[in-house]
Amino acid sequence: MFTGLVQGAAKVVALSPREKDGARLTLSHPLLAHAKVGDSISTNGCCLTVVAPQGDQASFDLLAETLRLTNLGDLRTGSVVNLEPSLLPTDRLGGHFVTGHIDGCGEILFFGQTGADWQLDIKASDAFLRHVVRKGCVAVDGMSLTVADLIPGGFRLWIIPHTLEVTNLAGRQTGDRVNLESDLLAKYAEKLLGKA
Repeated sequence: MFTGLVQGAAKVVALSPREKDGARLTLSHPLLAHAKVGDSISTNGCCLTVVAPQGDQASFDLLAETLRLTNLGDLRTGSVVNLEPSLLPTDRLGGHFVTGHIDGCGEILFFGQTGADWQLDIKASDAFLRHVVRKGCVAVDGMSLTVADLIPGGFRLWIIPHTLEVTNLAGRQTGDRVNLESDLLAKYAEKLLGKA
């Protein structure tokens, strides 16, 4: 379980195919110096398990399905990803409940500065958008963000300068794929109401 409060932006050291399928992803960031085998770390919003920590680097095995359903397969050496270690029982909840189970990918329609803040418009599938409401929560590449408005075929977010500084957003541009996770509460509400 995560909060969607990104704690660092890590560099991709390697994304290497495994012998049969999937890949091994190796990241570098000082935050990873404390990682242990079996730790769960949100990587661009995907809950991944540490399989090989070494210094300030850690490696994760990615299934073929993970590569297919997320933007992790788009990564290259030098790419930057958002990191968040899993939530501890003593941690403060500053974002919202994020599971790290990606619902699908969206596409950046627009990302630009308006005044001191940044506008981010995301295109998403109808299946994803049924869980998105104005002023609701959404996780984009693992970032807990508040939906400012619904737009045709997607939704709009406003990004404060701090978020831009501590995440991988500074390197994002129109057309990039982003990992999306809708609010867990919306999914349960839909199921309980018999609409799923």
